[in-house]
Amino acid sequence: MFRLTTTASQAKRGLATSSEKVWNVYLSGEIHSDWREIISNGIQSKGIPVKLTSPNTSHEDSDDCGAIILGMEEKRTNWDKIGARMNGIRTQTLIREADVVVVRFGEKYRQWNAAFDAGYAAALNKPIITLHPPNISHMLKEVNANASVVCEDPEQVVDTLAYVIEGKLPKPRDGDDFVPIADRLGAGNPNP
Repeated sequence: MFRLTTTASQAKRGLATSSEKVWNVYLSGEIHSDWREIISNGIQSKGIPVKLTSPNTSHEDSDDCGAIILGMEEKRTNWDKIGARMNGIRTQTLIREADVVVVRFGEKYRQWNAAFDAGYAAALNKPIITLHPPNISHMLKEVNANASVVCEDPEQVVDTLAYVIEGKLPKPRDGDDFVPIADRLGAGNPNP
């Protein structure tokens, strides 16, 4: 069973459909800004059928989970390895269950774990959406090459999910400067 949704702009572009499926979207990456909340709020306000998951976003808990549960270690490398393995259970499970993986890279910190998550998702053939400021695109060129979509802000992620899941397009980012491709370059197939 599916729910049919169309608007005037969609009718001009073609039929948009949406199923009752609730999509699992895993949010990987930096934990020092509110990008997850922006995406969550955007999904809620648009009513997109999405369940969001993420790693443990408490840096202290993520670092100390192994020592808190299993006991303190004498060496930092052991402490980190135990915590990383515990965190890996959650991360690997949720990425495997995800329909889409969003990977956020910020400017301030090097998110090696996010790059690892992107590689893991790519190995599982999961669709990846990367999210980062344009000025770090060069250092992420290999990650971006494996992404289905590269976004610069959380609102673009929300708009991408709305389109992919429900066929709903936002108003053009370029506003009145937007020109449809058929008007710009002509029809793609002159012999439809």
